Amino acid sequence: MRKKELKNVEWSVLVVAIILTLIGFIALFTATQNSGYDEFKKQIIWFGISLIAMLIFMTVNYETLIRFSPFFYGGFIILLIAVLFTKEVNGATSWFNIGAFSFQPAEFAKVFVILFLALIISNIKVRGKQEINKPLKILIILSALALPVLLIIKQPDYGTAMAFFIATALMLFSAGIDKKYIIAIILIAAVSIPLLYNFVLPEHARKRIDIFLHPETEPRGAGYNILQSKLAIGAGGLTGMGLLKGNQTQLGYLYPKTTDFIYSVIGEELGFVVAGTIIILYVILVTKILYIAKTSKDEKGTLVAAGIAGVFMFHMIENIGMVMGLLPITGVPLPFISYGGSSLITSYMMIGILLNISSKRQKTIFVK
Repeated sequence: MRKKELKNVEWSVLVVAIILTLIGFIALFTATQNSGYDEFKKQIIWFGISLIAMLIFMTVNYETLIRFSPFFYGGFIILLIAVLFTKEVNGATSWFNIGAFSFQPAEFAKVFVILFLALIISNIKVRGKQEINKPLKILIILSALALPVLLIIKQPDYGTAMAFFIATALMLFSAGIDKKYIIAIILIAAVSIPLLYNFVLPEHARKRIDIFLHPETEPRGAGYNILQSKLAIGAGGLTGMGLLKGNQTQLGYLYPKTTDFIYSVIGEELGFVVAGTIIILYVILVTKILYIAKTSKDEKGTLVAAGIAGVFMFHMIENIGMVMGLLPITGVPLPFISYGGSSLITSYMMIGILLNISSKRQKTIFVK
């Protein structure tokens, strides 16, 4: 990367990512003191690997990544099929276990599906601005999305599948899709949600929604985790109970406290000030990513950045919303903060791509 490009990089997205990661380290340190800090130590290793992955994706031109995305897309489709034949972990076949570590292909697939969709959409738009609004073209885009999403739902992992939908929606919006399609999708969703709930969703998925609406009906069963999470966040108050001093965290009432409910740990021990700061940092991150999308030198860069913004926005809203009882529990991690190598590496890969896109842009926007 040339010196001129380095000066043009939107370094603020990396700064925010590192601050969130450091907060995650603090939370993991306090959450793992009773288990010998095992996950905390592993997360440090994953962070080192993540930085290497980020540098690779920052250095290789994003246009090259997009050009070769069909091969990566095909490779991850094979992995998403293969993972269905692995041993279940917590009721899902989402991981390949390699020794003491695990690999979740659905997390990495997010990156390459976004790149592949950017290739498809940009090729469609090359033929004319209105091509994107032709039903056949939209069907092609949705077909490319449907294959990995259906395989992820089969695992089952509804949260990650939803992240793909949000990313694609922002990409299509950035591409200039007609409002009539957006209205149609909203109407279809409004009609299909009750049908899906009653006739399509498996029993455990319906139960999660029921518990979300009425967690008090099973305080020692399915509603236990969310009730403990609310207690933890409420007990933290403004400044928290102090590191290593949270009742729900240290006495083992929060589970899983290093992944899904890491934000509850932060709320209890570090309080509203730090918990609120995290939300502000995510808002800054998404805003900066959208700025990168707006100032990208080409359509492909705009589409990729928009898709990445959708992924981070969904994960932040869903994870924080579910631990506060505002959204159903889906098991999605909180980017940069939750424990997990696949999530952390994927997040930094996306940061690398964003730095890459921003390095090629013209930062100044001239307004006539």
